[in-house]
Amino acid sequence: MRIMGIVMGLVLVLISSVWILQGFNSQLVPQSFMTGSRLWIVIGVLTFVGGSALARLNWSRR
Repeated sequence: MRIMGIVMGLVLVLISSVWILQGFNSQLVPQSFMTGSRLWIVIGVLTFVGGSALARLNWSRR
């Protein structure tokens, strides 16, 4: 279960990175309804923090 928590945390970090980039209207990701919206920046940051915490907690768990 520890590895699953780490993997899930890293997946959340990757997904949130896409959301943050789309919120900032980055040209690195395809244009969509999320592009340029501050809401997706906030959602992305919160998901990034949650995913990082999940991965870190499972990494340090014995």
